[in-house]
Amino acid sequence: MMSSLYTYIDPSLGMIEAIKENLPYKDCMSVQTRAVLSAILFATGLWLFFIYLMRYTLKALLSYHGWIFESHGKMSRATKLWLSLVKMFSGRRPLLYSFQAALPQLPVPRVDDTVHKYLESVRPLLDSEQYNQMEILANGFEETEAAQLQRYLILKSWWSTNYVSDWWEEYIYLRSRSPIMVNSNFYIMDLLYVTPTHRQAARAGNVVHAMLQYRRKLERGEHVPLRALGIVPMCSTQMERMFNTTRIPGIETDIVQHLTDRKHLIVYHKGRFFQVWLYTGGRHLLPSELETQFQRILNDKSEPQPGELKLAALTAGNRVPWARARIKYFSHGLNKVSLDAIESAAFFLTLDEEPQGYDPAKDNSLDIYAKSLLHGKCYDRWFDKSFTLISYPNGKMGVNIEHSWADAPIVGHMWEYVLATDCFHLGYTEEGHCKGDVNRGLPCPTRLQWQISAECQDVIETSYLLARQLADDVDFHGYLFSEFGKGLIKKCRTSPDAFIQLALQLAQFRDQGVFCLTYESSMTRMFRDGRTETVRSCTSEAVAFVRAMEDPKSTNAHRLALFQRAAEKHQNMYRLAMTGSGIDRHLFCLYIVSKYLGVESPFLKKVLSEPWKLSTSQTPQQQLNLVDINKFPKYVGAGGGFGPVADDGYGVSYIIVGENLITFHISSKFSSPDTDSGRFGQHIWKAMIDIQALFKLENNKKMVENGKCVHLEHLKKLM
Repeated sequence: MMSSLYTYIDPSLGMIEAIKENLPYKDCMSVQTRAVLSAILFATGLWLFFIYLMRYTLKALLSYHGWIFESHGKMSRATKLWLSLVKMFSGRRPLLYSFQAALPQLPVPRVDDTVHKYLESVRPLLDSEQYNQMEILANGFEETEAAQLQRYLILKSWWSTNYVSDWWEEYIYLRSRSPIMVNSNFYIMDLLYVTPTHRQAARAGNVVHAMLQYRRKLERGEHVPLRALGIVPMCSTQMERMFNTTRIPGIETDIVQHLTDRKHLIVYHKGRFFQVWLYTGGRHLLPSELETQFQRILNDKSEPQPGELKLAALTAGNRVPWARARIKYFSHGLNKVSLDAIESAAFFLTLDEEPQGYDPAKDNSLDIYAKSLLHGKCYDRWFDKSFTLISYPNGKMGVNIEHSWADAPIVGHMWEYVLATDCFHLGYTEEGHCKGDVNRGLPCPTRLQWQISAECQDVIETSYLLARQLADDVDFHGYLFSEFGKGLIKKCRTSPDAFIQLALQLAQFRDQGVFCLTYESSMTRMFRDGRTETVRSCTSEAVAFVRAMEDPKSTNAHRLALFQRAAEKHQNMYRLAMTGSGIDRHLFCLYIVSKYLGVESPFLKKVLSEPWKLSTSQTPQQQLNLVDINKFPKYVGAGGGFGPVADDGYGVSYIIVGENLITFHISSKFSSPDTDSGRFGQHIWKAMIDIQALFKLENNKKMVENGKCVHLEHLKKLM
């Protein structure tokens, strides 16, 4: 704009001149000053106009989701054009949070669409009389309270960035008064086959340093944003609270406390809490320096103070006793100072005493490893921290994650980066120590001091006993399915996730003899502040397929046709969930509105009280560029898992690793006479093999038919 003043060209079409004439106090300025100021004002306005034009154009483009419903490998011209436009408006090197303001808002579905989908989802689970009763409740809901509740929900969607996420965090997680250990927290395992070093302090030093690198890049927004097809961005809001975050207990509801850059770490070892500073001279501690600090803690022979050993059990028990104890015993003096140090730490590290990890020679090694990560001894993890990093004496690691602030893919993203950095960038010496010089001049880690009364110790013991009972009831089974994997499934022209979900339905029916309401977690991160949606995997199509598999009179071709129909149905439901057209989050929000307004809804009450007896989730691999699995096939993760959602049901988590491995994590409760995690694992294995056999038989049949055709052609030529 300034240069145009000297070329006698006015690209503003007279607007600069108009601004110049309408400036306040223009008589007090020279002609040149007015010209410069007018040009600056016009250029700033033009710059802002283009910024907002690009943002809202990108937002409009990202509101299109037709691409996700197209067949794999077949992209329409319209979608190709759309992708080109998205790529053009996205910029060359976007930062982690570059797309946040351009992401569309989660749409509120129509009530009649949601109710119709709900009735369709429960049809295979109810007999005719039960279904008729549910249909009456649903119709009554649509005719009476639905319109009012929907209006309020639409109003909320106008002023909030996401009409679901804040209520989901508050009412599903923070208002729950039961223990978060097992019931809410989840875990992620270390590398399956490789342990980079068997020195506990060295491994912890490298991993903590890699986490600090990740945090620095996170704060600067330097991580590459996750994008579907490498173009369509995902929301990154959840990543903001990964570090420096703690769940604070309350009488009625907890809160999530997130602080700015924290410069210390809390380490737990043999009942003692240590504070370790992460900076020296304005920089992060080097891996070798962290190893020195952790080794000092391991070498420390001091005893725990009275009440200190099981103190963290308060975070494992019921929330109300913990909230009251926090107010009564930890709101002043030494206890407050020490508790503040824990709650304000970057994260929590446990230096465990017993080796863990997958050992092919031991049948239950994965089971014990998972239970250690999920609950440990019930007092050696601070379950309220955003995550607790766990280090074992044999060099293995793992993470226990508090669920309210984020979902599994968020922590999985960090863990992928950390493991790759640890193994391929930081490395170790031949003796297994961290690389770099040893700095003996660092101040030693400091013990946290406590004054825990006998009365407070009784509260701690009560929480511990409750947590111990809960932990001992967890029946866990983990196993590696290596007969085939994603590579073979894709050759069958089937979605790997749909294949596994149908195998789970077949396994569930063989295990229990009945079908049940099934929860599969899907993400809604293509929308601003999106978290998850439910895919109801037990469909009428899935039921028909399972019944055909169990019917000895059913032909292979019939079973295969039903399988393909059920897989297509599942894929379509998953796509609908991802694009904001799911069932359960909409009904959940309508229920919350009804509670705010004091409106009784028998339909919503019935829907929200239905138990999920089979809860499933896939752990995705997000950063495939970090490690070349073909070149380093042993450097694969084992995924993670969670506790059982229902007292008489199963929790199943799985990760599809490379082309030839699927790892399953199965949980249930010993107290239920109807469930057995090991037995269910065997049913899953058998179901996977049986479904694969359908394709084998069909392929063999085609080969025989092709062989006959070739033989006939050969005979014709001879004749």
